[in-house]
Amino acid sequence: MKKHFTLFFSLFVIGLASCQKGDVTSQQAAIDDAKIQAYIKANNIPAIKDPSGLYYQIVTPGDPTTKPTLLSTVQLTYTNNFLDGVNFDHVDVVSYKLGKLINSGGFMTRGMQIGLPYIGTGGRIILIVPSALGYGNTTQYTVPANSILIYTIDLIGVY
Repeated sequence: MKKHFTLFFSLFVIGLASCQKGDVTSQQAAIDDAKIQAYIKANNIPAIKDPSGLYYQIVTPGDPTTKPTLLSTVQLTYTNNFLDGVNFDHVDVVSYKLGKLINSGGFMTRGMQIGLPYIGTGGRIILIVPSALGYGNTTQYTVPANSILIYTIDLIGVY
């Protein structure tokens, strides 16, 4: 009987912990979405919401025949700001493997990975990335935990 109780109790604790983590994640997603919507409204940005929660604005669509896929290497320039307008990163020209995320040793956030296929070579896109699709709930480099990121990206090439 004691074995059964221990097993039941362990499963209960694991289930409870999973629910709490999901609640925290969904709470942060709701907080991010409210902040992003307020930012979009205040700045009159005609952004579109992707099912992932990413917001984007295609400034220039670029060549529709050269849109990247997860197998592509992309050459691009970008600036990266926080919602308050503070710039924390600017890259003149860099190449990234689109399918290689930051947490797998690459430099591509999930938000960039989702947003870049919306444009082709020569295109420009603005991505408003909720924290879950950026650096998440941990501090990375100079980016605080749960930061919403704004990328302005020019896609130079797709290989």
